[in-house]
Amino acid sequence: MTIQDSFGRPLRDLRISVTDRCNFRCTYCMPAEIFGEAYQFLPKEEVLTFEEITRLTRAFVDHGVNKLRITGGEPLLRTDLPLLVAMLADLDPALDLTLTTNAYLLPQQAQALKDAGLKRVTVSLDTIDDGIFREMNGRGFPVQRVLDGIESAVQVGLSPVKINAVVQKGVNDHTVVDLARHFKGTGHIVRFIEYMDVGNRNGWKWDHVVPAADIVKLIDAELPLEPIASNYRGEVANRYRYRDGDGEIGVIASVSMPFCGDCTRARLSTDGKIYTCLFASGGVDLRDFLRSGASDSQLSDRIKAIWGRRADRYSEERAELAPLQNGRQKVEMYHIGG
Repeated sequence: MTIQDSFGRPLRDLRISVTDRCNFRCTYCMPAEIFGEAYQFLPKEEVLTFEEITRLTRAFVDHGVNKLRITGGEPLLRTDLPLLVAMLADLDPALDLTLTTNAYLLPQQAQALKDAGLKRVTVSLDTIDDGIFREMNGRGFPVQRVLDGIESAVQVGLSPVKINAVVQKGVNDHTVVDLARHFKGTGHIVRFIEYMDVGNRNGWKWDHVVPAADIVKLIDAELPLEPIASNYRGEVANRYRYRDGDGEIGVIASVSMPFCGDCTRARLSTDGKIYTCLFASGGVDLRDFLRSGASDSQLSDRIKAIWGRRADRYSEERAELAPLQNGRQKVEMYHIGG
């Protein structure tokens, strides 16, 4: 049964964070100076089990969700992840079941994930420049390790691969064209993402943002582009194809061109809270409600009530406040997977 929020937006997508841990320390998500060796991540007993994730997901699917994305932290750090993929795939063969990863561990797991029922992967790769990539991931990992992960996905049929690149002014914006050129003609889709104020610890400022229009202009000057229509309502990326027919790119413009009006996404955190906005200051508990003995119908009613009163439109509100900074506290991205 399809449900709608207070603005008439349906619930279609669920992003499931399976761990708050990550092997990278990207400066815009988990900067190393904060998330060091002594940082305390969630204890095991506070993390949703696979059975709990599956039961909650079933309730979301019953309310119209048709796309599931497994996220983190880095989801491939979760032990026995293919088992969860198989459990989710069994809910409905028609589900668009995908995963977002930094791809560092993908060569070892790609085949098992595909066999379990995963359909596609999205890989985070902010630049093709090895030196800049080593700095941005905070661990000194080489870009080739990610490229190997992408290739492993291709070999087992987890394609086409989407590549997500967060663009920061003065950091990697001068490598945008190189990244586009590297994947042009491969069948993969690079999506360039405006640097967003997710969480509270990444030092975000307006003048660190490279607007999507500027990103398109940079690429179009060397690799001519033309806009194309969205695939579906709520698609986050504005699509452009190369005029020579050799593939496409996307740009995600949450800062300069907010798309709150078409947002159909809910997020389930590692510790079992539902967040109805990427920039939410808090979530609503489902884990303890489930563990207290809630029935399936009670879980369903709770989800319906949460979504029904949803009125989030943070990106639009941020734009209305520009150039002032919105100082409210927001959930950290590694809790809900971006």
